[in-house]
Amino acid sequence: MKKIFTKLFNHEKLSATEAKQILVNISESKYNDAQVAVFMGVYMMRSVSVEELKGFRDALLELCLPFDIEGIQSTDMCGTGGDGKNTFNISTTSSFVVAGAGYKVTKHGNYGVSSICGSSNVLEHIGFKFSADTDLLKRQLDKTNICFIHAPLFHPAMKAVAHIRKRLGVKTFFNMLGPIVNPARPTHQTVGVFNIELARLYQYLLENENIEYNVLHALDGYDEISLTGETLRIDNRGETIIDASDFNTMQLSPESIHGGTTIEQSAKILMDVLTDEATEAQKSVVLCNSAVAIQAFERDKSITDCYMIAKESIESGAANKALHQLLKPL
Repeated sequence: MKKIFTKLFNHEKLSATEAKQILVNISESKYNDAQVAVFMGVYMMRSVSVEELKGFRDALLELCLPFDIEGIQSTDMCGTGGDGKNTFNISTTSSFVVAGAGYKVTKHGNYGVSSICGSSNVLEHIGFKFSADTDLLKRQLDKTNICFIHAPLFHPAMKAVAHIRKRLGVKTFFNMLGPIVNPARPTHQTVGVFNIELARLYQYLLENENIEYNVLHALDGYDEISLTGETLRIDNRGETIIDASDFNTMQLSPESIHGGTTIEQSAKILMDVLTDEATEAQKSVVLCNSAVAIQAFERDKSITDCYMIAKESIESGAANKALHQLLKPL
């Protein structure tokens, strides 16, 4: 590790091969906590390169517990976190809306690190039991259109650094990796990122994959469509700027989508949205993010058509049914 530190402190970049090997070594506990913390600290002070991000991703995918869903088309909706905006769990809530609309969702998630409430926190709070039993996950996907992949159970490298990340309490390059190391290898991906630079990195990685993807960054800093302003959307067809008017809805205030201050509050908002008892702002922001994910399956449909598909999922009770079916033992 001393040679790596010397290279990094001299402002040199790692090759993909070097980055991959370091993550493998971390997973095998070949470095002490102080060394790992310093290594992660480097990427708090400078940007990760495409090659480094690729190497880190390749290591985690190679090391992870495999989860083969046998050619089933599925999507993952996930944000990097780290935007500091304290929103409720919009991507997690949207995942149930997309599942209720009839699309398969292989949701990858974790406990909050740089935020109070990650997707694993909120689902655990409402009674969901995490499992690495891939046969069970396949049955859940078949019956409910959604399964939840708890990252620490599938990624030994992430598990090895979880306590260090928690103590640091700020975003690290592991935040960047979460959305692109889903063991199910979904065919569709909607990922939100906390800055434009990372959006470009994701674009470079995902455009070389055989998947339908959306990379989202709200220009006022959110790692999802926030409806508080304009959002950069990058997908297989190029890039566009979208805002509330594209969905025929109203622009929102930041306060109207807050809700990540406690796990209990986040869980309540998720349940309220799925039972159609949430505020219009909370419902609208979920519908817009759901619509973009649905459009990755339905490229011939307009974004407003996809918004209406998502809206029907909530108002028919299908989204709420997907959640409650997932909570039932199979």
